[in-house]
Amino acid sequence: MVAVIYARKSTEQHATADELKSVARQIENARAFAAAKGWKVPEAHVYIDEAISGAETKKLVNRQRLLDLIDTGRAPFQVLVMRDASRFSRRDGDEAFAELKRIARAGIEIWFYQDGTRFEYGSFTANITGIVRAEMNAEYRRQIARFTKEAMVRKAQAGHVTGGSVFGYDNVRVNDHVERRINEAQAAIVRRIFALSAEGAGYTRIAKLLNTENAPTPTPKRGRPAGWSPSSVYEVLHRPLYRGHVIYNRTRRRDADGTTTFADRPESEWLRFDRPDLRIIDDDAWRIAHTRLESVRSYLSKVTGGRFGGRRRDSDSKYLLSGFTRCATCGGSFGVLDRRQYGCIAYHKRGTTVCRNALKLPIATLDEAVLRTLRADVLRPRAVLAIIDGVIAELAPSSLARDVHRQQQALLSVDREIAHLTNAIAQGGQLLPLLDGLKTRQAHRADLAALIASQEAVDLRRIDRAVVTRTVRACLDDWRSQLGSHVEHGRQALREILAGPLMLTPEGRGYAFEGEAVVGSLLLGRIGLPTNLARPAGFEPAAFGSGGQRSIQLSYGRVLRDWCARQGSNLRPTGSKPVALSN
Repeated sequence: MVAVIYARKSTEQHATADELKSVARQIENARAFAAAKGWKVPEAHVYIDEAISGAETKKLVNRQRLLDLIDTGRAPFQVLVMRDASRFSRRDGDEAFAELKRIARAGIEIWFYQDGTRFEYGSFTANITGIVRAEMNAEYRRQIARFTKEAMVRKAQAGHVTGGSVFGYDNVRVNDHVERRINEAQAAIVRRIFALSAEGAGYTRIAKLLNTENAPTPTPKRGRPAGWSPSSVYEVLHRPLYRGHVIYNRTRRRDADGTTTFADRPESEWLRFDRPDLRIIDDDAWRIAHTRLESVRSYLSKVTGGRFGGRRRDSDSKYLLSGFTRCATCGGSFGVLDRRQYGCIAYHKRGTTVCRNALKLPIATLDEAVLRTLRADVLRPRAVLAIIDGVIAELAPSSLARDVHRQQQALLSVDREIAHLTNAIAQGGQLLPLLDGLKTRQAHRADLAALIASQEAVDLRRIDRAVVTRTVRACLDDWRSQLGSHVEHGRQALREILAGPLMLTPEGRGYAFEGEAVVGSLLLGRIGLPTNLARPAGFEPAAFGSGGQRSIQLSYGRVLRDWCARQGSNLRPTGSKPVALSN
């Protein structure tokens, strides 16, 4: 029998050697248990999720890979081994028990090496015992959450840092904790923001002025341009810490079931502490600035009939491409300006020192160009079916056998390299370079083994070409229909189709756009093929755009050209010519 191992730990152990980590011990013990039973454990079937809570099932990506493989009905193993049921889930008892029952119903035995027992269900005793144990695991998670909260409250009461860094302060380690210290250079910028606001400057004007002066800025989020923005100015003006008031427990990070969900707590649950040593803004400066801000809010609320300041959820956005586009010039957000045009948010909110792209384009013009390209190229049934035919052809028994043989030879070669490196380490070679090389080759070996297992699990006899055609056409018709209907449905279709944001590059009086679609991977799963197989060239996330080198034709590559040749056709997808986006 072949066994698979699953290991998980909630807290990442950065400073612990690999062989001493909890997951390493779990794997070692599970292997020993499997060996005692006479079961094989292929390297490709050891699944690990580290530094993730057992209640965060959406983040347990390797656990989900394991479940997906079991759901195909073609899993190349018969046993699942883990330390105990808490490794697989710490959700509420009934939910965690149901997850294990789902695996057992698929014909996979579940064994817990800690007490040498097998998961059972279907009898009164087994069901009650299983649910109670699962609920105890969930209660342990809830207890840890309570202990953690109590510890964080004690840290906050003692004046220790409980979160990340804040502009205006340095985090300084003192013995076993971290404290804040005022950073005078940044504190001067904070005081200047309050002074400008008191003089009548708005958020956008302050941000542009500070960027023009190359003033120190807060650390930007990954992928965002550095610089002040209206939102970061707003955060400074409304942060009580700058007047020496620490407020803790304002938000809740997790729901009762343990999943991450940020939400505001009622003000009655807030904890407040005075820290005069952290004061950057005195009470008079705070009062003057906020008196002016309140007068502005009152005026805008009056002239807009009380609609000022309301926020819309993403699903309610009135604009198709809002949130799906970025400026190629600066990498910042590309969104709606004055309800009529798209433009670079960084240029219009932060100034020319952050971005020089001043071009604006009517909303309808850009929406229509993107929709036309998606319908005509990305969602073209003949082209997508041609690619899937190419994938199935590449997975034909003879071709697949050659690929498996080639991967097995590569696996043997990597095993020899690992053996050489292990011997060199044993003989006292340079330790760090040898360990790095060993780690790289072990990771490569795991990838090869997983690929071989996926290829060997493919059964093309279950693929019916007529069913594939109907499924693909139905999916594409559904997406095309959504793109042509209500904005909310169109936005949902874009979430499924796009692999990332559309990048817009100003060209003359218009924009060229490019992006990547994941239509192929989504359809592979729907027609019953594993989505992690090595696919032929041209089936990677498909690039598309408004013309030139960004044509969809290039991304379809060899598979589409070969199909065209077999059809005796000179088919060229529409969109290979630049799409006019004149404003």
